[in-house]
Amino acid sequence: LARGYLGKPDLTAERFVPDPFAEEMGARLYRSGDLVRWLPSGDLDFLGRVDDQVKIRGFRIELGEIESVLAEHPQVRDAVVLAREVAKTGDRRLVGYVVPAEGASVNPGELRTYLREKLPEYMVPPIIMILDEFPLTPNGKVDRRALPEPEGLRPDLEREYVAPRNETEEKIADICQDLLGIEKVGVYDNFFDLGGHSLLATQLMSRLRETFGIEIPLRALFEGPTVAELAKTIEKLKEGNGQAAAPTIKRVSREARRMKRSQLGSEAAKGKDTMGKAGA
Repeated sequence: LARGYLGKPDLTAERFVPDPFAEEMGARLYRSGDLVRWLPSGDLDFLGRVDDQVKIRGFRIELGEIESVLAEHPQVRDAVVLAREVAKTGDRRLVGYVVPAEGASVNPGELRTYLREKLPEYMVPPIIMILDEFPLTPNGKVDRRALPEPEGLRPDLEREYVAPRNETEEKIADICQDLLGIEKVGVYDNFFDLGGHSLLATQLMSRLRETFGIEIPLRALFEGPTVAELAKTIEKLKEGNGQAAAPTIKRVSREARRMKRSQLGSEAAKGKDTMGKAGA
């Protein structure tokens, strides 16, 4: 194959590793980065690239699998998917890059819908950027490091941006923008479609509690994951003096507990007596 990379000793040491199975001294194996499995027939089944496997929110994702599905779309000529870090939050999110087929017009929202039909939701990039061409390395391969950062971009949702319409919505939108690292969050944008997850959901509830001075149940976000719905919930809670719908626990005196036990015992005895008469 080769003896190493010319003028790159560190890369050579990383990829050309000692062969533990060889009898010849100094024999080397080339660490290709391909992920395969050995079949009973003796054939190798190619599963993907080790360096293309990422972990986002606990899910292991093969970027190549998403790229393959995107590239199968009739209006797509080429596709690349990366896991990019959001500067403000440190979270990683999937970003798709697409070069349309000649003469084709590609809509990011339509591509996301297409991916949802073939892949689980956690493998659908919230952002898909359309490019005229991919930057290439001197070897003619896609230069992934040169692909543009989507910093601050609003994900490609299937709805138009609607700005906050009142002070409550403005405050909620500002908090969401800060947590998600997005410049604009519309009042009808789904928090989870924007890249939100359970940890950010908890942080959002905490920030809302500090901002509005009321306790907001976490389920409110899952039942209405938009700025508009959260604003309605907050206004209702403020009208009710900030009390969330939860049962009130009252202290019961010892005498009241004794009387309740006595009442329950008497009712139970009557029930047994009635059953005995019915049986007779």
